[in-house]
Amino acid sequence: MLTFVIKKLLYGLLVLAGVVILVFFLFQGFGDPSRLIMGQTGDAATQANIRKELYLDQPKWKQFLYYINDVSPVAIHSSKEIKEKKLKGIFIGGETKAGIKVPYLRKSYQTKKEVGSVLTEALPGTLILAFTAMFIAILIGIPLGVLAAVKKGTWLDTSSVFASIVGISAPSFFMGIVVAYIFGFLLSDWTGLHINGNWFDVDEITGERKLTLRNLILPAFTLGIRPLAIITQLTRSAMLDVLSQDYIRTAYAKGLSKTQVIWKHALRNALNPVITAVTGWFAELLAGAFFVEYIFGWKGIGKVTVDALEKLDFPVVMGAVLISATFFIVINILADILYGMVDPRVRML
Repeated sequence: MLTFVIKKLLYGLLVLAGVVILVFFLFQGFGDPSRLIMGQTGDAATQANIRKELYLDQPKWKQFLYYINDVSPVAIHSSKEIKEKKLKGIFIGGETKAGIKVPYLRKSYQTKKEVGSVLTEALPGTLILAFTAMFIAILIGIPLGVLAAVKKGTWLDTSSVFASIVGISAPSFFMGIVVAYIFGFLLSDWTGLHINGNWFDVDEITGERKLTLRNLILPAFTLGIRPLAIITQLTRSAMLDVLSQDYIRTAYAKGLSKTQVIWKHALRNALNPVITAVTGWFAELLAGAFFVEYIFGWKGIGKVTVDALEKLDFPVVMGAVLISATFFIVINILADILYGMVDPRVRML
């Protein structure tokens, strides 16, 4: 198990290295960051200082090395850089120090805040939304898929297949607009829901944040539609395959009830493709949440990233991509571990 996890982590680091390279060169040439930072009123001297601070006066290959040094957890920095950038970690050495640190994602061009702080503030919103959407998809999708398989050929089976096809085909941004308009605008007097809203309300007097779960309903439902449809389809297909196996007939021959056979024996062995969908789609939800968060005004990494793109605030966008890639890698490693726990036939190689 340990060897397997280490191997997966090494693969993950290679993927992250590729993402870092892609992210850096993808955002080269889109405007002058020094001009974006100082606005239209700065003089040439101010712009030159900003370019020097951002290493824009250096060749591209040096800029890339500086960026790698910033985002890498193992890096070399001068004492001045450690102090100015407020790097957190363990450093050893004299004026030039080597150490292990929290990756430095640089500062936002617009707000001048640390990108890590900006994304950390937004991360809980995205995680709340993604977990809730996946919870809805699992809670409804697995029982519905099992029921469709057991009732194969009936109107219930046909209806669930049709609904799944519609759910898979409908893009999140389109469904978000439809759901927001119908339930948050036309029927808002009956539903009590708003067309947009954040995961917390701020008290105007004290400034205190208060959790507001009501605003979570519409974006979580919208984000959960596609994984719900896929989980339903996969559960149905896997159950139909499992129910035709010899050991299922043996279980019936031993006198086990239909409920025990279906929910204890058949479903357990049909869960592997479902786990694949759940873990894979949870990672996808982080990307799909970008549009859903923007439509519903839900403050998460998605909305922060879209706002940053509109303002050409590339450090925020680049940091969001790196964090999303990290989540995707971690989730896939957890998925591989779960396979072995759910199905003993799967071996860690």
